[in-house]
Amino acid sequence: MQEHHDVHKQISGAILQLRLRQPFFATLSLFAQIKVSDSVDTAMTDGRSITFNPAFWRQLTPAERLGVLTHEVLHTALQHVPRRGQRDAYLWNIAADIVVNGIIAHLEGLELPRGHVREPDLESLSVEEVYQQLQQNPKRAAQLRAPLDLQQQSQQEDPLSHAEHDRQRDYWWRAIKQARSTVVQPGRFPLGLERELARIEPSRLDWRSYLWRFLTQTPSDFSGFDRRFIGQRLYLDAQDNEQLYAYIAIDTSGSISDRDSGLFLGELRGILAAYPHVIGQLYYVDTACYGPYEVSSVSAELPPPRGRGGTDFTPFFERVLAEHEPWQNAVCVYLTDGFGVFPKEPPALPVLWVVTGHHLERASFPFGEVIELVPDEGS
Repeated sequence: MQEHHDVHKQISGAILQLRLRQPFFATLSLFAQIKVSDSVDTAMTDGRSITFNPAFWRQLTPAERLGVLTHEVLHTALQHVPRRGQRDAYLWNIAADIVVNGIIAHLEGLELPRGHVREPDLESLSVEEVYQQLQQNPKRAAQLRAPLDLQQQSQQEDPLSHAEHDRQRDYWWRAIKQARSTVVQPGRFPLGLERELARIEPSRLDWRSYLWRFLTQTPSDFSGFDRRFIGQRLYLDAQDNEQLYAYIAIDTSGSISDRDSGLFLGELRGILAAYPHVIGQLYYVDTACYGPYEVSSVSAELPPPRGRGGTDFTPFFERVLAEHEPWQNAVCVYLTDGFGVFPKEPPALPVLWVVTGHHLERASFPFGEVIELVPDEGS
């Protein structure tokens, strides 16, 4: 249809205009699969592509077109559809709109259509945190405007499989890395965007290798191999005790930046994705220990971080040792900068310290193995 073709040309023109004003978001737009269809009322993303209603698009002002385009691209790039999980779709859409609209409100030259939802006291949080706030205050949630668009699984397509989810995640993280290269002053993103990027930061460490030695022992003969695979000449270790309890502490003291928190959350997801039988117990720790929160899958809902005080490593190890059963395979993983008070005695469990940023020297850790987490250049 000529009408749809004209709208596609206008969208391409909007991306060129966006490049002059906001090159980071324009670069993300180039990675988006954009469609035009009368089947949606305004706009929609299903986690794979973005669809605009042609009549809705034509009635937008030039600045609103830039705003709505960026709005949809952010929903897609920040993976709001797969991140929703089993949460209520409508409330999740409102929470995602609050965060995305708050980001756009800080971008020069972009506007959104009249009536869009704004909650300035919430928009610097991640979508998960906003959702939890609204869930705890249903009266406030009921008074909010409807979301600008629709984020849902397409009626014509199956929900994202795990493989497709991983592919989309990797695809958009590469897009974000490329878009970051266009930013003249790194760290100048709106706070809401920084929190969102922290939620999708991928793991940088090979957790399969780090956790394997705690998961099982290497057999010395065929009796220890999984016999289902010997016929295929795949000598895979049989895991007599497959479960591994990973006690994971994330440092939430005042010395940890939002950037570091993002890296830590990425490694948490890497730990959970390493093996299907890792049972994760998450703790947030400053001078107090908050938790445990069971996070036994990558898609598990993460509670909002608590802390921002000083740093004392002792409460975490005391809590773990009080809860740990001696028969369990277990490892403690502490994500931190290393500056804090250590226990007087080392714990009876193996410890992996994962450090980033300006951190304590390796030789100064009194026990455990220290793994340095190095951010990508320009990230």
